[in-house]
Order: sequence, then C-alpha cells, then structure tokens
Amino acid sequence: MGSFVIASYRPKAGREAELLEILKEHVPVLRSLGLATEKAVHLMEAKDGAFVEVFEWESEEAIEKAHKNPIVLEMWKKFEACCDYIPLNDLEEAKNLFPGFEPVDFK
Repeated sequence: MGSFVIASYRPKAGREAELLEILKEHVPVLRSLGLATEKAVHLMEAKDGAFVEVFEWESEEAIEKAHKNPIVLEMWKKFEACCDYIPLNDLEEAKNLFPGFEPVDFK
C-alpha cells in the first residue's frame, strides 16, 4: 500500500532555481528506482517562496529503502545544499482551514 507525503522546502538565498531543477527530477528518480508511484505529483509555492511537494511512496518499505539507496542519498545531499526542510505548519498558509498554494508548472 502506498503512502502519501507532503514535503516542504525553503530555498536558501539565491538557490531557488537550483532547488526547482532538483525538484523536477526528484520523483522521476524515485520512480526509476521503484520507490514512488506513478500517481500525479503536485508541486506548489507558498507566499514566502517555500515549496510544497506531494507525492506517493510505493510503500513504507520503499521509504526505508530510499534511506539506504546511494542514488537517493546523493540527491538528498543536493537538496540540503540549496534548501532547508521545514514542517508544513511553518508556512502561513497552513494556519488556514483550507490552505491554498500557487501551482508550480515545470513546462
């Protein structure tokens, strides 16, 4: 059974474009390794410039495998270089009953 995740990233100063490039490849890499499902990925931007990504892991086991996979670990190092992981409730929008975010389109 899959498991949806909501991940929030705050880009470091001047690293927004770099973060977007990594986000563009994030789930496709996970999919290529059998770790994420083919369900739609949703990428959104908060008013403060943070990004929110929603995708589905294949399973809890896939999450565990990701934390040991050298390709995934290398990708996560790139994330850490250009952003900070933040809790969703750090975003102003999360204080609303129905939080709204701007969609991000890679096209």
